[in-house]
Amino acid sequence: MTRIGAHVHRGDPFVAATSWEAEVAQFFLGDPQAWKDPAFPGDPAALRDAFAEARIETFIHAPYRINVATTNNRIRIPSRKLLGQYLEAAATVGAAGVIVHGGHVDAGAEPEQGYENWQKAVERIKRPVPMLIENTAGGDRAMARGLDAVARLWEAIAGGLDDNIGFCLDTCHAWAGGEELSGIVDRVKAITGRIDLVHCNNSRDEQGSGRDRHAGIPDGTIDPALLLDVIRSAGAPVVCETPDPGGDIAWLRERL
Repeated sequence: MTRIGAHVHRGDPFVAATSWEAEVAQFFLGDPQAWKDPAFPGDPAALRDAFAEARIETFIHAPYRINVATTNNRIRIPSRKLLGQYLEAAATVGAAGVIVHGGHVDAGAEPEQGYENWQKAVERIKRPVPMLIENTAGGDRAMARGLDAVARLWEAIAGGLDDNIGFCLDTCHAWAGGEELSGIVDRVKAITGRIDLVHCNNSRDEQGSGRDRHAGIPDGTIDPALLLDVIRSAGAPVVCETPDPGGDIAWLRERL
């Protein structure tokens, strides 16, 4: 059976996850818009043990500001350092992985420079838990918008690939990036060889919009049947990053 859960934004992630009867919990270790070191919501060992006893699988989402692709040294180098810290912190709380966005290069830089910087990041960042690269919704210079870009990224990091580098498929991001969701799991696996986590989100906007605006599973512009097909095909844990995660967990369980 597919394990289904949600992203927990604030407060006690364990209490929120159990209140929704989630089997998977994803959360930040601090302000996702800041450059601060990871901060645990309570004692790390106690948090790890509570989730383990409840049999809830956990994932940590890295801060949005992390961008290991950029040619700006003042952002790229701190990004690599902070991502490494998040991977170490995730191991402390027993997380199954850390999700990080593909990032982008600045105006005037060639995309190939961004892929080269990803190659360096993979070579230099220690990964005590899997680092899951997530596809993104918008940006002409993004490293992981659309599967063509993901393929270029995986080609660039091929020399450093191991069991601790994986992929997180976000359905809203794929839709916003212009991808067809029908058959997308097979197309992703042909590139990455795996899908470790599905962010199951509907979209408030039309296909190809480039806008990252999530909607409830039955409420957006994506046919919910397509989202169910993605989940069934992926065979990976599912996290809802939606306005009503508890309601969407129940909706998915009823239909899966």
